[in-house]
Amino acid sequence: MTARLADIAAQAGVSEATVSRVLNGKPGVASGTRESVLAALDLLGYERPSRLQKHSAGLVGLITPELENPIFPAFAQVICQALTRQGYTPVLATQTPGGSTEDELTSMLVERGVAGIIFISGLHADTSADMERYDRLRAGGVPFVLINGYAPSVRAPFVSPDDRTAMSLAVTHLASLGHREIGLALGPIRFVPVRRKVEGFLSAMAAELDVPAERAERLIEHSLFTLEGGQAAAGALLDAGCTAVICASDMMALGAIRAARQRGLAAPGDCSVIGFDDSPLIAFTDPPLTTIRQPVTAMGQAAVRALLEEVGGTPAPPSEFVFLPELVVRGSTAAAPAGRRP
Repeated sequence: MTARLADIAAQAGVSEATVSRVLNGKPGVASGTRESVLAALDLLGYERPSRLQKHSAGLVGLITPELENPIFPAFAQVICQALTRQGYTPVLATQTPGGSTEDELTSMLVERGVAGIIFISGLHADTSADMERYDRLRAGGVPFVLINGYAPSVRAPFVSPDDRTAMSLAVTHLASLGHREIGLALGPIRFVPVRRKVEGFLSAMAAELDVPAERAERLIEHSLFTLEGGQAAAGALLDAGCTAVICASDMMALGAIRAARQRGLAAPGDCSVIGFDDSPLIAFTDPPLTTIRQPVTAMGQAAVRALLEEVGGTPAPPSEFVFLPELVVRGSTAAAPAGRRP
């Protein structure tokens, strides 16, 4: 037990006496210190004493479209941690090709009596989808919050990154490096974040490079939000003479780098690439990826706060909370190739 106390104390950065007070459920320990000790206990693989195990305040569903793209596990981790701190038990439900649909997962969660649901990049982001499904959910008394995608007809809190500003940041960065033929690779146009990125791209190309919309539209390729989709879209843009490609996800950006290399081009020497999300481990790719950081932590925590306000009966007016993204410059962008600079 002494060794165990020492290990936990070292991990938490507190004294063994403090650890002992927490493990024995004694008062006189600040809540922040108590959380640090419990976190150390979890990290070291020790089981919490039964007296310290929390009773769940209820289940909260989290529906994601997939887990292969690392941005969705990143959101899930932030949201699940925030829910757990508030005493709720998160239930992660993931769609898979040929598997359960969003509607089926929603029904399953409602049948299990969840206190609320958080949707990430769901059908609410698809302008071709029927939004009445969310009206029916609200009519059933189930609070919910929607991340990444905005539908004004749905009366619920929305949490989004500022996609238009993201494209402005990317275009401005590339223009400062001398690029003029800048392409945009993204997903299907029916999705709200895609439409907003296109709007931001066209506006930035006009403002920064005086490129008219009809010309800039020819520098846009729609594909899938996958590595292969990015490869296909970027390949078309490179064949059209682009020296830089902005991608709607980090996975697409990795595909763009692959497309460049297949053509014997160096990234970033011959072709600069910018991703979107700043997914975990993306700083360690070859080259390290310049990307637009989606503020996942702030967005996830805001979604949980908004949901719990709904659950608690004090909902904010239906609105969209928009978070500013950040340009993270790494090794996949460089000056435009000689002879291609203005």
